[in-house]
Amino acid sequence: MNPTRPAAVAGSFYPERPEQLAEAVQSLLRSAEMHETAAPTPPKAVIVPHAGYIYSGPIAASAYALIAPWRKLISRVVLLGPVHRVPVRGLALPQTGGFETPLGVVPLDTEAMVALARLPQVTQSAAAHAWEHSLEVQLPFLQQVLDQFSLVPLAVGDASPEEVAGVLDYLWGGPETLIVISSDLSHYLPYDTAKKFDESTAMSIVNLEAPVNHEQACGGTAINGLMLAAQRRHLHPELLDLRNSGDTAGDRNRVVGYGAFAFFEEPILAH
Repeated sequence: MNPTRPAAVAGSFYPERPEQLAEAVQSLLRSAEMHETAAPTPPKAVIVPHAGYIYSGPIAASAYALIAPWRKLISRVVLLGPVHRVPVRGLALPQTGGFETPLGVVPLDTEAMVALARLPQVTQSAAAHAWEHSLEVQLPFLQQVLDQFSLVPLAVGDASPEEVAGVLDYLWGGPETLIVISSDLSHYLPYDTAKKFDESTAMSIVNLEAPVNHEQACGGTAINGLMLAAQRRHLHPELLDLRNSGDTAGDRNRVVGYGAFAFFEEPILAH
């Protein structure tokens, strides 16, 4: 097992210099905290986007701002994101002991990974993780909002909702375990079309109306698995933020949609 997976998209998706990266994330979190009301209980799971920070960072921050008050409680993160470069069957673990960002190395929960590898839908693929941004871009946020934590990173390929839910059930744990699903929403639609399309997708997620397809969300496979687990465990989803690249840093001719959602084990009053 290689010691660490080096950062692959530092300098493109997010700042490469540690001090600039820390300030960028803190700035996004401060802006989000101005709009978010602290929840009385920690979210069990969140769905967050994974584009470059100038595009999707403000939306992702709305979920991470909810996590920050629980920085001493949450000590393990189960992180699922779709593969963009290397196809895999099932869900792929890396072959490393840590994931590196400019802010340091995040240790992996290797004990849980060894146990998880016994499941038939779980494989190992260094290649699937080497250049995958959907997982990596979440790490600086997690490094800023949590104290000490370990990571179980899974690159999600061709898998059924039942297979994803089985992995989540296996790793569910208690309040120390946070599940993070990385996904953008619609891709390259005109602004007004995307807005209506993403609103429909967001309602499907909040109402736990699966399935969400890959035109609606590139991380639809993992989202569907989470929704299945959420139905069984009676989680309560909330929409935190819904925007697109035309709202943040892009033009409005062809936009990418971004949503942030939190799933709670107890009902949370609307903000």
